[in-house]
Amino acid sequence: MKVDISKLLQKKKTQILERWMTNQMADEILREDLISNEGLRNQSEELLTKLVKLVNDKNITDVQSPDFDPIVEILAGISHSRARQGFSPRETGFYIFSLKDALLETLQEEVKNDPSALYEITLKVSKLLDSFSISTFETFIKGREEVILRQTDEIAEISTPVIRVWDGILALPIIGTLDSARTQVVMENLLQEIVESGSGIAILDISGVPAVDSLVAQHLIKTVSATRLMGAECIISGIRPEIAQTVVQLGIDLSNIITKASLASALKHAFSMLRLEVKKSTKENFSL
Repeated sequence: MKVDISKLLQKKKTQILERWMTNQMADEILREDLISNEGLRNQSEELLTKLVKLVNDKNITDVQSPDFDPIVEILAGISHSRARQGFSPRETGFYIFSLKDALLETLQEEVKNDPSALYEITLKVSKLLDSFSISTFETFIKGREEVILRQTDEIAEISTPVIRVWDGILALPIIGTLDSARTQVVMENLLQEIVESGSGIAILDISGVPAVDSLVAQHLIKTVSATRLMGAECIISGIRPEIAQTVVQLGIDLSNIITKASLASALKHAFSMLRLEVKKSTKENFSL
């Protein structure tokens, strides 16, 4: 007996949708905090309606058929949306696999009296849905990569703030690993702020840098050199004992750079360079 997949799916569309929704709702990983039940049903119904409309006995064996482009487009939109919302790969993959289960369960009920035909149509549907699953997963990963890259850029901007701590004095606390890309961001932000503020002293605080190797040291030296080319002096603060030992062991020459153990010491030195003196007042002023 030959099974007309198009007619069968049209006939059992409502049953398949309900079964699919039941499969999704029964799973423990369902994220109701990220998508409502109504939103999930509308999303599922749109995809199933398009699948039922497009699939037929001729294209079901051709997973690359242009007929399925609208379905791939819908899945791409769902994948990108879920990547931005914070769904996991497993949660997104289960969305398609639960549809596959609903389809196969329906086929088993409808073609149970013909094992040969059931095997044939089950194989075709499985291959088609597996192809959709791969496409969905690939798009989801690309969406996650885009989110991660955007967040990385945002974090890089946030983690390199140039602070005007005093008139003529800038401070740039560096937290995390200092690589070539980040050094470029640090340098650009610092030089731009020097131009805008007209500051003559810049403090690079590396208290938050976990380790300093020869590469990190070279990045610091480049930043100091660029700062000096702009007419400003640079002080490196946050030189912890272990960092000092590492610098000595690696034979890195920082003798031409002013270094201090803490940001407070660096700021005090900057005051002396500008011939400023900060005194603690014992006089208490009260205003009513």
